[in-house]
Amino acid sequence: MNDTTIITARDLKKYYTIKEGLLFKKTSILKALDGASFTINRGETFAVVGESGCGKSTLARVITMIERPTSGEFEVGGINAVTSSPEEMKKLRSKVQIVFQDPYGSLNPRKKVGSILEEPIKINTDLTKAQRREQSLAMMEKVGLRPEQYSRYPHMFSGGQRQRIAVARALMLNPDLVVADEPVSALDVSVQAQALNLLMDLQDEMNLAYLFISHDLSVVRLISDNIMVMYLGRPVEQGEKNIIFDHPLHPYTMALLAATPHVDVNARRDRIRLSGEIPSPLNPPPGCTFHQRCAHMTDICKEAAPKLRSVGERMVACHHAEKF
Repeated sequence: MNDTTIITARDLKKYYTIKEGLLFKKTSILKALDGASFTINRGETFAVVGESGCGKSTLARVITMIERPTSGEFEVGGINAVTSSPEEMKKLRSKVQIVFQDPYGSLNPRKKVGSILEEPIKINTDLTKAQRREQSLAMMEKVGLRPEQYSRYPHMFSGGQRQRIAVARALMLNPDLVVADEPVSALDVSVQAQALNLLMDLQDEMNLAYLFISHDLSVVRLISDNIMVMYLGRPVEQGEKNIIFDHPLHPYTMALLAATPHVDVNARRDRIRLSGEIPSPLNPPPGCTFHQRCAHMTDICKEAAPKLRSVGERMVACHHAEKF
């Protein structure tokens, strides 16, 4: 595997100001992303997992440069994506593309497939119409679509086929990184395996890096190399896939893995029931944000927020990680 680093992120944060109350006079700070650091190498899949509202999609918007981080920085191919000029940003955006969760909502229903695929290269290159058509047909073949489908509209395709169109569009500019935001969760289970196999085949063929966002740990186990588990905007455990799946050290990671269904009886874990609801991100609890739902909570968990630190061969944010 090529060790060329595609993405280097350092302490990325994204805060939003929320206006509430009568005449919207009261303001609160929503810490949607609160300090994520990681690297993604060419040919690797870096998975981000967690419940809804943990900051996964916010991270996707920051890495794809749809939104600027509140603080922190990240580099794309060694170029700082936060302080770059508009001209540099345009080049960097072509190197980072995204596949959204809903393949129908992300495709223009008024445009034919050929036009959808040609649009990125029409905007970013000087290729002729004939060259754009040739590239689009080649990419359609690569993702398993037929040439006669070039002139059809998105509504004429199944969900799995529409996701193939979305993947093809993301690859038209030959990116280094594809951000896949829950790319198979809207598909039937029978089609999910086909979509995942397609993504893995394209990764091998094009040496792509993936930032793969999901709440489905069985999917993550199949496709990822490294994992970052998030809770209320913060990474709580981070490391190589097999290390975390085989021996999780954060109580939240343990609960997620225990809730994952397994066909293999020997692979099943004792169910860990989390008490209470996820706290509001507008009013997170003091100390460890997970302490109100944690069976291992002690006084220090209520008072001091644990820092993400190295324990063994992974990073974990838990005061009691050495006990597990």
